[in-house]
Amino acid sequence: MDETTEPRQPADGPLGEISLPDRKRSPWWELGRRLLFALGILVGTVLLVWLDRAGYRDNTDPTGEVDLIDSIYYTTVTLSTTGYGDITPFAERARLVNAFIITPARIAFLVLLIGTTLEVLATQGREMFRVARWRKNMNDHVVVIGYGTKGRSAVDTLARNGIERSSFVVVDPKPIAREEANADGLAVIAGDGTRREVLRRAGISRASQVIITTDHDANTMMATLTVRQQNADAYIVAAVREHDNVPLLRQSGADSVVTSSEAVGRLLGLSSLSPTLGSVMEDLMTYGAGLEVAERDLLLNEVGKAPQTLPDQVIAVVRDEKVYRYFDPVVTLLARGDRLIVVRPSKEKPWAPRPGTHEEDRAVEDE
Repeated sequence: MDETTEPRQPADGPLGEISLPDRKRSPWWELGRRLLFALGILVGTVLLVWLDRAGYRDNTDPTGEVDLIDSIYYTTVTLSTTGYGDITPFAERARLVNAFIITPARIAFLVLLIGTTLEVLATQGREMFRVARWRKNMNDHVVVIGYGTKGRSAVDTLARNGIERSSFVVVDPKPIAREEANADGLAVIAGDGTRREVLRRAGISRASQVIITTDHDANTMMATLTVRQQNADAYIVAAVREHDNVPLLRQSGADSVVTSSEAVGRLLGLSSLSPTLGSVMEDLMTYGAGLEVAERDLLLNEVGKAPQTLPDQVIAVVRDEKVYRYFDPVVTLLARGDRLIVVRPSKEKPWAPRPGTHEEDRAVEDE
């Protein structure tokens, strides 16, 4: 990396380390494995020469005998293709062994060493190029701080509604969460989402949306403050466990705050009071089956109509960045620029107009 300072390294990996999807084994692991293979070839050849030492002659020794040290020496100069010629095979058996066993071993030895070196350099260069290209192209992306159940569900929902998985960056300190994010096709930054340096590596200043789902409300507030300091325009959505922390999150800079414990508790209560109502609520929150809650643009032929008269079941209208319930007198008649919050079959694309109206123009404000 291009950093001039070395931050303190966490126990589970380098701070701010970037891992892209489909990352293979470490090149250093591959290098170590191949060096062991090369060492095995070296040791095997030494034993082969030493066991067949009667077929070799040492031209620098008056006795001409070859001992273990001579076998090691002969093996190293032979496998490295140096070949000084001071020790030579003279027996026919030894010459055949050299031709059919030691020569292939020499080739394998060279391929392992030279090929591995080239592969390590190529792999490192390729990975550095991937990271540099990723950094260059990462703009208006979505940063997800915390890849647990909530973070994964948020990513799945956005991905199913048209956001490419290449547009997500996950920040998480836990190795298991990072592995799962990589397996889901997401880029990952290793580290604590409350630290400025980690968020900087995630390109937080260029992100369009930030989803914060940490394990503790205190960490969520700290992450929200840090994100807002580095990006004043990003839309921040944060999840908290306690409702009392919602005002603090909004003061910290969150645009939307979801109280997970209260939402689950309300669903439990509704299911206890009315199993059918509970099943409908669960259906609305489950993607891919039954009903969906979606937001869409107002169509040109819907301008001037009442929300209750539209084919979609309108439950709210967004006008001038404010949300009005469908029965509010302010939105008795729909106007250009309105957006609709509707309940519709989940088989339709959530953000698209209903079938049969795809070619209609949206009703936007005149410029």
